[in-house]
Amino acid sequence: MSEAPESPATSRRTLLCGAAAVLAAGGGALAVSGCSSSSSDSSGGAKSPVDVGPAAGVPVGGGTVYRDKKIVVTQPTAGEYKAFSAKCTHAGCIVDQVKNQQIQCPCHASRFSITDGAVQDGPAPTPLPAYTVVVEGGNLKVTPS
Repeated sequence: MSEAPESPATSRRTLLCGAAAVLAAGGGALAVSGCSSSSSDSSGGAKSPVDVGPAAGVPVGGGTVYRDKKIVVTQPTAGEYKAFSAKCTHAGCIVDQVKNQQIQCPCHASRFSITDGAVQDGPAPTPLPAYTVVVEGGNLKVTPS
Protein backbone atom coordinates (compact mmCIF):
# COMPACT_ATOMS: atom_id res chain seq x y z
CA MET A 1 0.00 0.00 0.00
CA SER A 2 2.92 2.30 0.40
CA GLU A 3 3.31 2.43 -3.38
CA ALA A 4 -0.16 3.82 -4.02
CA PRO A 5 0.43 7.13 -2.18
CA GLU A 6 3.94 7.44 -3.61
CA SER A 7 2.79 6.96 -7.19
CA PRO A 8 0.50 10.03 -7.30
CA ALA A 9 3.15 12.20 -5.59
CA THR A 10 5.77 11.11 -8.11
CA SER A 11 3.33 11.64 -10.92
CA ARG A 12 2.42 15.10 -9.64
CA ARG A 13 6.06 16.06 -9.21
CA THR A 14 6.91 14.74 -12.65
CA LEU A 15 4.01 16.62 -14.15
CA LEU A 16 4.96 19.91 -12.48
CA CYS A 17 8.62 19.59 -13.45
CA GLY A 18 7.66 18.64 -16.98
CA ALA A 19 5.25 21.56 -17.24
CA ALA A 20 7.91 23.96 -16.00
CA ALA A 21 10.36 22.63 -18.55
CA VAL A 22 7.80 22.94 -21.33
CA LEU A 23 6.93 26.50 -20.30
CA ALA A 24 10.58 27.47 -20.12
CA ALA A 25 11.30 25.87 -23.48
CA GLY A 26 8.15 27.33 -25.01
CA GLY A 27 8.87 30.77 -23.60
CA GLY A 28 12.40 30.61 -24.96
CA ALA A 29 11.13 29.51 -28.36
CA LEU A 30 8.48 32.19 -28.24
CA ALA A 31 11.05 34.82 -27.33
CA VAL A 32 13.35 33.67 -30.11
CA SER A 33 10.43 33.54 -32.52
CA GLY A 34 9.30 37.00 -31.44
CA CYS A 35 12.79 38.40 -31.87
CA SER A 36 13.28 36.99 -35.33
CA SER A 37 9.97 37.93 -36.89
CA SER A 38 9.05 41.06 -34.96
CA SER A 39 12.47 42.65 -35.06
CA SER A 40 12.78 42.20 -38.81
CA ASP A 41 9.34 43.72 -39.36
CA SER A 42 9.89 46.71 -37.09
CA SER A 43 13.57 47.32 -37.70
CA GLY A 44 13.19 48.09 -41.39
CA GLY A 45 15.33 45.10 -42.33
CA ALA A 46 15.81 44.11 -45.93
CA LYS A 47 12.45 43.53 -47.60
CA SER A 48 11.56 42.45 -51.09
CA PRO A 49 10.11 44.97 -53.53
CA VAL A 50 6.39 44.65 -54.24
CA ASP A 51 5.21 45.07 -57.83
CA VAL A 52 2.07 47.19 -57.53
CA GLY A 53 1.35 47.59 -61.22
CA PRO A 54 1.91 49.93 -64.13
CA ALA A 55 3.27 53.41 -63.51
CA ALA A 56 0.70 54.65 -66.00
CA GLY A 57 -2.00 53.81 -63.41
CA VAL A 58 -0.88 56.67 -61.16
CA PRO A 59 -2.16 60.07 -62.34
CA VAL A 60 0.05 63.16 -62.28
CA GLY A 61 -0.93 65.35 -59.32
CA GLY A 62 -2.73 62.42 -57.72
CA GLY A 63 -2.19 58.85 -56.71
CA THR A 64 -3.46 55.31 -56.50
CA VAL A 65 -4.27 53.28 -53.40
CA TYR A 66 -3.29 49.61 -53.60
CA ARG A 67 -5.55 48.53 -50.77
CA ASP A 68 -4.67 44.83 -50.84
CA LYS A 69 -0.97 45.69 -50.53
CA LYS A 70 -1.56 48.54 -48.02
CA ILE A 71 0.45 50.89 -50.23
CA VAL A 72 -0.38 54.26 -51.79
CA VAL A 73 1.70 55.62 -54.68
CA THR A 74 1.51 59.26 -55.73
CA GLN A 75 2.92 61.24 -58.64
CA PRO A 76 3.22 64.87 -57.45
CA THR A 77 4.85 65.92 -60.75
CA ALA A 78 5.28 64.05 -64.01
CA GLY A 79 7.74 61.17 -63.58
CA GLU A 80 8.21 61.71 -59.82
CA TYR A 81 6.72 58.82 -57.84
CA LYS A 82 6.32 58.64 -54.07
CA ALA A 83 5.14 55.65 -52.06
CA PHE A 84 3.73 55.47 -48.55
CA SER A 85 2.07 53.07 -46.19
CA ALA A 86 -1.68 53.19 -46.79
CA LYS A 87 -2.29 52.63 -43.07
CA CYS A 88 -3.43 55.86 -41.41
CA THR A 89 -1.29 56.84 -38.44
CA HIS A 90 -4.35 57.81 -36.41
CA ALA A 91 -6.43 54.64 -36.03
CA GLY A 92 -4.88 52.27 -38.55
CA CYS A 93 -7.60 52.54 -41.19
CA ILE A 94 -6.53 52.07 -44.80
CA VAL A 95 -6.66 55.31 -46.79
CA ASP A 96 -9.19 55.07 -49.58
CA GLN A 97 -8.39 57.72 -52.16
CA VAL A 98 -6.12 60.45 -53.42
CA LYS A 99 -8.15 63.55 -54.18
CA ASN A 100 -7.34 67.25 -54.41
CA GLN A 101 -3.63 66.42 -54.09
CA GLN A 102 -4.21 64.76 -50.71
CA ILE A 103 -4.17 61.16 -49.53
CA GLN A 104 -7.48 60.80 -47.69
CA CYS A 105 -8.52 58.54 -44.84
CA PRO A 106 -12.24 57.71 -44.66
CA CYS A 107 -12.36 56.95 -40.92
CA HIS A 108 -11.67 60.29 -39.23
CA ALA A 109 -10.89 62.66 -42.11
CA SER A 110 -7.11 62.71 -41.82
CA ARG A 111 -5.45 64.12 -44.93
CA PHE A 112 -1.83 63.65 -46.00
CA SER A 113 0.45 65.34 -48.53
CA ILE A 114 1.04 63.48 -51.79
CA THR A 115 4.61 64.84 -51.79
CA ASP A 116 5.92 63.68 -48.42
CA GLY A 117 3.04 62.01 -46.55
CA ALA A 118 2.90 64.87 -44.02
CA VAL A 119 -0.31 65.38 -42.06
CA GLN A 120 -2.32 68.23 -43.58
CA ASP A 121 -5.58 67.80 -41.67
CA GLY A 122 -7.34 65.62 -39.14
CA PRO A 123 -6.38 63.73 -36.03
CA ALA A 124 -3.43 61.74 -37.48
CA PRO A 125 -0.42 62.39 -35.22
CA THR A 126 2.39 61.61 -37.66
CA PRO A 127 3.06 61.43 -41.41
CA LEU A 128 2.48 58.27 -43.40
CA PRO A 129 5.66 56.16 -43.44
CA ALA A 130 7.51 56.65 -46.73
CA TYR A 131 8.57 53.69 -48.87
CA THR A 132 11.07 53.43 -51.69
CA VAL A 133 9.55 53.29 -55.17
CA VAL A 134 11.22 52.72 -58.55
CA VAL A 135 9.94 52.19 -62.06
CA GLU A 136 11.19 49.00 -63.72
CA GLY A 137 9.91 47.95 -67.11
CA GLY A 138 6.99 50.35 -66.79
CA ASN A 139 5.89 48.88 -63.45
CA LEU A 140 6.16 50.37 -59.99
CA LYS A 141 8.25 48.40 -57.50
CA VAL A 142 7.73 49.51 -53.90
CA THR A 143 9.97 48.46 -51.04
CA PRO A 144 8.50 48.99 -47.57
CA SER A 145 10.94 50.59 -45.16
